[in-house]
Amino acid sequence: MTGVNEIRTAFLDYFADSDHEIVSSSPLVPRNDPTLMFTNAGMVQFKNVFTGQETRPYSRAVTSQKCVRAGGKHNDLDNVGYTARHHTFFEMLGNFSFGDYFKERAIELAWKLVTKEFGLDKKRLLVTVYHDDEEAFGLWKKIAGLKDDRIIRIATSDNFWQMGDTGPCGPCSEIFFDHDPDGKKGIPGGPPGSADADGDRFIEIWNLVFMQYEQHEGGGRVALPRPSIDTGMGLERIAAVLQGTHDNYETDLFRALISASVEATGVEPKGEAKASHRVIADHLRASSFLIADGVLPSNEGRGYVLRRIMRRAMRHAHLLGAKDPLMYRLLPALIRQMGDTYQELIRAQALITETLKLEESKFKKTLDKGLGLLAEASSGLKKGATFPGEVAFKLYDTYGFPLDLTEDALRARGIGVDTKAFGAAMEKQKAEARKAWKGSGEAATETVWFEIRDSAGATDFIGYDTEIAEGEIRALVKDGKQVKSLKSGEAGQIVLNQTPFYGESGGQVGDRGAIVLLNPGSGAAPTFTVSDTQKKLGDLFVHEGKITHGELKVGDQVQLKVDHARRTATRANHSATHLLHEALRQVLGTHVAQKGSLVAPDRLRFDFSHPKPMSAEEIGQVEEIANRIVMQNAPVETRLMAVDDAIASGAMALFGEKYGDEVRVVSMGQPEGDGPANKAWSVELCGGTHVRRTGDIGLVRVVAESASASGVRRIEALTADGARQYLAEQDRRLREAAALLKIRPEEVVDRVKALMDERRTLERQLADAKRQAAMGGGGAGEGAAAAVKDIAGTKFLPLSVAGVDMKDLKSLADEGRAKVGSGVVAVANASADGKLGIVVAVTKDLTEKFNAIDLVRIASEKSGGKGGGGRPDMAQAGGPDGSKAAEALEAIAERLAG
Repeated sequence: MTGVNEIRTAFLDYFADSDHEIVSSSPLVPRNDPTLMFTNAGMVQFKNVFTGQETRPYSRAVTSQKCVRAGGKHNDLDNVGYTARHHTFFEMLGNFSFGDYFKERAIELAWKLVTKEFGLDKKRLLVTVYHDDEEAFGLWKKIAGLKDDRIIRIATSDNFWQMGDTGPCGPCSEIFFDHDPDGKKGIPGGPPGSADADGDRFIEIWNLVFMQYEQHEGGGRVALPRPSIDTGMGLERIAAVLQGTHDNYETDLFRALISASVEATGVEPKGEAKASHRVIADHLRASSFLIADGVLPSNEGRGYVLRRIMRRAMRHAHLLGAKDPLMYRLLPALIRQMGDTYQELIRAQALITETLKLEESKFKKTLDKGLGLLAEASSGLKKGATFPGEVAFKLYDTYGFPLDLTEDALRARGIGVDTKAFGAAMEKQKAEARKAWKGSGEAATETVWFEIRDSAGATDFIGYDTEIAEGEIRALVKDGKQVKSLKSGEAGQIVLNQTPFYGESGGQVGDRGAIVLLNPGSGAAPTFTVSDTQKKLGDLFVHEGKITHGELKVGDQVQLKVDHARRTATRANHSATHLLHEALRQVLGTHVAQKGSLVAPDRLRFDFSHPKPMSAEEIGQVEEIANRIVMQNAPVETRLMAVDDAIASGAMALFGEKYGDEVRVVSMGQPEGDGPANKAWSVELCGGTHVRRTGDIGLVRVVAESASASGVRRIEALTADGARQYLAEQDRRLREAAALLKIRPEEVVDRVKALMDERRTLERQLADAKRQAAMGGGGAGEGAAAAVKDIAGTKFLPLSVAGVDMKDLKSLADEGRAKVGSGVVAVANASADGKLGIVVAVTKDLTEKFNAIDLVRIASEKSGGKGGGGRPDMAQAGGPDGSKAAEALEAIAERLAG
């Protein structure tokens, strides 16, 4: 039991035998914590359980959690490859107790695992406790039999854990392993708490957190009624211990990845190449798992961190001499090591491969140029010197070479970077940009919604089952402030106790309709026309619009009417997005994941992960599959389920969406082919409104496919009446074209192809005719010969033409040059758009005397143009005024005359 995969399994099984629920790793993008960029510890998915906001059907859990530390507060990126234990991606083994067992049982379980199951020598273990945690100190003596000098009291925050400024907190106890007990290996470092505690000899392998207090504002703490346990053991660290090494990169998993890198590059992991192979192995894991969990490279947020990781690996691949993209070729080695445990690597293999390959291919030119410029700019610097921040900023701003790569490249030479000067240059640029921006700076006031939420509570949404209901006005808002009433002509927002109006979310637009006073007495009822419905703070539905008649007040009882036709059309489009999502996965692969959508009454837009444009055939297949399910007219079913049960049942969750304990699962379509009989064709977690049967969608027609972002494609589609109207218009245009061509509609394509061929032939003939006309007609060339002038002993052939292509101008100049034998030819062409094109040709014997580039620039300037380029014997230029062809030719003649 020394392999990484065996150790992981042994840890999970050990705690499962002690009545712990084995809980799958949560995604690297936290579902329930917007403050975190990435999941960086095992407890993240249980945060709401510890705070009491969420309950689970178990009180004990064990996990092996995927973690990334490469952005924000927890950032290990710069150290990776140069130390024995830093990683961007790692696995955190952990056992958890939610108000079940506490310190004594946690210490018993931990000590038994490391000494009995893992067989570690007790003499090589020592522990730390928080300095005033007498209970933990006594338990370690009692359970482990450790002497006082093997239990070290730590008074710093290293041994006291807090979730935040307030909330659960408590002392920690850490288990350390001594990699060099007799000192013979010469591994530097002292025990925890000593001056040289940061060395490699004594390594923390397990941290036990005893959550026993609640931190209050102002610094006070009270005991929790049900204390809990949170532990974390780095899988890579314990694997190194069990495999007899103090270096994580010498464990079996990393040896396999480094071996694949060595095989692909042909460079042994020695000297400086050792760090490069380690960087590539580590960053391959982080990049692949992030992509598998839905993160794609971009220039902001999580995507930017991923791009930094990928590009850092690419620089080290460059150092190893890799001429072509390398990372994607190493993915099979990673899947062999970790694919059985993390099936998402297998499911997303195609997406990971395409993303790695595309990113590396795009970045290669920037990398090559940037490294060359960096080498040139730093050539005079020696070890210990500092590279100017202003130059680093220029590399970034002008050439796109990132600061972290500049730092990484210079670090190997012992050269630092003046990051303060870099930051100052960046701020200067931002200040200049702000100065140039002519904006009002006005921002919407949002505090009012917090006030209303506190006083009125959440809005009860009842719109899944009805479009007409009654409610009570709880708040009115005008110009960002609460008011007691809204009068005729006034615009504002209304908050109700309940509503059938859907608030914009999940890509679906908000409902429109009307809010009408109940029992108005005599006269027309006061009415508020709803132009949009938004959700604030997650569960506060805000109806935006205008009073069209009368007055509405806080406390009024009102009737709520959703625009039925608009809601019906929106429902069809939303259900169609589900069908398209599943159809895309079937046609393109299971790497397809929703990245965004717009569901409106008149159209739908669906963004999804895919590295390249769809072919016309693929679009047709997707459309055909979706319409096949429409034709089933199968029922669309909605169920409320626990989120974990829903995902376990196969329901697709929208990546990055936050879900509560209970979710709506929308199922539609009958299974086809080999699909399980008890599972619908499409099953997704969704809070939107949908049709009752797939047949209500009517028809799905894809009308566009385009790029939305790097690695993200977008399809746009119509349904129901919109699709039928679109097809009717297309049919009308086809019949109109057929009538113009005097053929049947089915013959239009062939006739258009024939006409295009005929046009190309005529264009070629016309160009030839124009060229011959410019040269004076027939093959003898008497016209051209007659046009030749003798200027100061130099033959000059000026030709003025109209409507000739630039490539034909060059051909014309070549023919003229052949006719004059020795001399200069200038062709001026007035194009159809009124501009001037000029080509000058000089025979080889005269290029020392007359340069075609100089001559063509003189002509261009005469017509109001600038510049021109080419070779000394042939050059071209343009000008904005085609009427000045004669002046341009005359300017050349004057130059020839001296």
